[in-house]
Amino acid sequence: MAKPKAPRRTLDSYTVKPINRTVKAGDCVLMRPSDQGKPSYVARIERIEADSRGANVKVHVRWYYRPEESLGGRRQFHGSKEVFLSDHYDVQSADTIEGKCTVHSFKSYTKLDAVGNDDFFCRFEYNSSTGAFNPDRVAVYCKCEMPYNPDDLMVQCEGCSDWFHPACIEMTPEEAKRLDHFFCEGCSSEGQKKLQNSHNASRNSDTKHKHYVSGGYKTASEVNFKSKRSGDLELQWWKLVVLPRV
Repeated sequence: MAKPKAPRRTLDSYTVKPINRTVKAGDCVLMRPSDQGKPSYVARIERIEADSRGANVKVHVRWYYRPEESLGGRRQFHGSKEVFLSDHYDVQSADTIEGKCTVHSFKSYTKLDAVGNDDFFCRFEYNSSTGAFNPDRVAVYCKCEMPYNPDDLMVQCEGCSDWFHPACIEMTPEEAKRLDHFFCEGCSSEGQKKLQNSHNASRNSDTKHKHYVSGGYKTASEVNFKSKRSGDLELQWWKLVVLPRV
């Protein structure tokens, strides 16, 4: 006759001795990968349990997938610290926990003053069987119609308020950071008229060096920017535009 399994009990928390950190259900953690050449796995603890003696501690986890681990792979708009909350649940030894981490909402992540090694963000849930994402629609920006990657600098048109990657408007990031005014190609004619009227009115006041670029006007430092590590650069939230399926 098979020996009955010893009953297990749920723990409110557990201190992982190798790292001297206490974890509990709901915490996000970094877990040791099976391949030492890979980065640590990211997971959310669902439950902690131990045997009747308080030993053999296991953690029930829900895995986060990195973009390269999904069926579609990593794409241009995926941030370097982006992860997807999957439907993949697992049970692991608590001793495989390498540290604690924070998985932020996308909005919270873009407002961080500094991003640490243990900071990640999640804007999608991921079905590991079908490769489907929830939500399956997301805001797009720029001429390239790509979703926002918080690693990338973007500049805002003063006319239509859309956001653009410097490379898509034939600028370098350094040139974009020196912008004073910017109008995209669709808004440039009207925008330049407004600027010219403003320049004529202030011709006898202090002047700045200005020159035209494709689709806009650029000088020093008043344009709005979008960037993860923006510091004093202004952050804007998504507008609701449908991402075309591919």
